[in-house]
Amino acid sequence: MFNKNRIKESFGDRVLLISLYTLLSVLMLSVLYPLLYILSSSLSSPRAVVSGQVWLFPVEFSFRAYESVLQSSQIMLGYMNSIIYMVVGTLINVVLTVLLAFPLSQKNFYGRNIVVIIMMITFFFNGGLIPTYLLVKDLHMLDTRWALWLPSALSVFQVIVARTFFQTSIPSELQEAAQIDGCRDIRFLVSIVVPLSKPVLAVLALLYSVGHWNAYFDALIYLRSEHLFPLQYVLRNLLILNAADPEMLANTAQKMRDQGFETVLKYALIVVACIPVLVMYPFIQKHFVKGVMIGSLKG
Repeated sequence: MFNKNRIKESFGDRVLLISLYTLLSVLMLSVLYPLLYILSSSLSSPRAVVSGQVWLFPVEFSFRAYESVLQSSQIMLGYMNSIIYMVVGTLINVVLTVLLAFPLSQKNFYGRNIVVIIMMITFFFNGGLIPTYLLVKDLHMLDTRWALWLPSALSVFQVIVARTFFQTSIPSELQEAAQIDGCRDIRFLVSIVVPLSKPVLAVLALLYSVGHWNAYFDALIYLRSEHLFPLQYVLRNLLILNAADPEMLANTAQKMRDQGFETVLKYALIVVACIPVLVMYPFIQKHFVKGVMIGSLKG
């Protein structure tokens, strides 16, 4: 049954909607197909992948590539290191961002405009790679986990997003009422502001964690010990430099290697590297969308 009160769309509006849906569908397929191809190739036999039989679904279904990946101590160690870097680094990032953004959101904070200007300058200028390396070296952080946490401990963009959220979503009357009851600023921040800021905290946590998970350049510059290498650095060596881990090929027949088993291994490594982010995003999706809209568009 049709709704009589529904506004009838003009021909031009219908053409525009059809064009937009068509364009979005093409963009969605262009993004999904490579992911589906990589997943299907990682679950197919090396012969099918090399011969080009895989184009949408797995051919000659097999978990052999994933079994080889799980047998690699190098991959598992890199996986564990990346999780450590992501969890600890994200915690440091979010805490420092909130501690800086909240004072900057207060109208009675003296000199906040000067602090914001100094922060904005870093958008256009920085110390450069060599001075940063020398600073990390002088602080005795080379070849330590701190070299991957402290130099990137704060993002100016995230601070601006958090500050805007605090300004627009936390009523000043709420703080005034808390102050009348004898609540100090730090207690107000921890007990009231943080619980009310789940959307923007989800945005900060997701963006920071994805950055830590995908980072490899800092490890390339600052780390020398193999037991500290993150997963992305290990994948760089395997995928770009073709430095295959012998443990992954130890139980593989030479004939299978010649047929392209290393190629299937690369596809499996890509899938394994994407799992944490894909698992994490659905749990914070609703907060992420709300936080981005409020933190970025208001104010």
